[in-house]
Amino acid sequence: MKTLVVAGARPNFMKVAPILRVLRARGLPHVLVHTGQHYDDAMSDAFFRDLEIPAPDHHLGVGSESHAVQTARVMERFEPVLLTERPDWVLVAGDVNSTLACALVTAKLRHDLGCRLGHVEAGLRSHDWRMPEEVNRVLTDRVSDLLFLPSRDAYENLDAEGLPRDRARFVGNVMIDTLLSRLPAARERPILARLGLRQREYVAATVHRPSNVDGAAELSAVLRALGDVARVMPLVLPLHPRTAAAIARHGLEGLLEPLVVTEPLGYLDMLALLDGAACVLTDSGGIQEETTALGVPCVTLREQTERPITVIEGTNRLAPWPLSPGGVVKAFREALEDGAARSRRPDGWDGRAAERIVDALEARPAPV
Repeated sequence: MKTLVVAGARPNFMKVAPILRVLRARGLPHVLVHTGQHYDDAMSDAFFRDLEIPAPDHHLGVGSESHAVQTARVMERFEPVLLTERPDWVLVAGDVNSTLACALVTAKLRHDLGCRLGHVEAGLRSHDWRMPEEVNRVLTDRVSDLLFLPSRDAYENLDAEGLPRDRARFVGNVMIDTLLSRLPAARERPILARLGLRQREYVAATVHRPSNVDGAAELSAVLRALGDVARVMPLVLPLHPRTAAAIARHGLEGLLEPLVVTEPLGYLDMLALLDGAACVLTDSGGIQEETTALGVPCVTLREQTERPITVIEGTNRLAPWPLSPGGVVKAFREALEDGAARSRRPDGWDGRAAERIVDALEARPAPV
């Protein structure tokens, strides 16, 4: 059984790392394709080092572009790789443009090549079609042969769309495999001392969603909210390249003054920052899960979440929408009061999701 594993953007790296380790440990042939959707050191190379991912067998180098151009470039450059490698399984993860692009190429060639397509982190839904990620995840699920669910509530989403349950496997959250395996190394990092921070005496924040950063009014509201929180407790903001560009474009640099701003962090430093925080403010999907696993209170700066289990069972809560400084500060204070106390790590977030994924691949060989 030969497996081709696709990674494109930073959220994918944490999902494929444990799968690659299990494939390697079992002596199963595998190929890693990096599409290059995230291509600078802080967003890509540093994560490969921190997660101990070997150099990719193929690097497509697509870079940053519009959704249409980026998706088309991945499809164009992935097709010859698939035709050359001829795997039994193609694994795509998450909901970025690379996920959908490689899924579409595989779906159109699988009958000729005798391969099948698996989607890691399937079944998540925000029900917000304004999000490009929602389009990517719904369409990828539709064309996949095997759907690997991170939480049991995803079954309901697949049922609502008429997808047969025999294509779905509840395996748990593979991102938590990575978190649990790398947490000891993260706790050895000097990032808190370097920034002059003390455990549980600061807030960590990340902001990068187009709905929060592309418009001047929306970005101003988010930055003012972070500034108000920073007047209660020091707030660290690793600045995403998209957000940095938007701040410069809209002339909002002055709103960063109350914050401790850093460059984008590698995986281990970011994990250390999350682990030590009193609270996290974010519009990231993965960080909602990571804070739940760590038992750290989290406020999500979005109208809805495709990870409701982090609210039902975890430490997460949604800030009042539309975002306002007052609403964010209120949610932050409430999270500090009771966010961690109600946390329970969801079923399957036990560090063994990758093993269950590879078990399923081996149990259902590709057609000949």
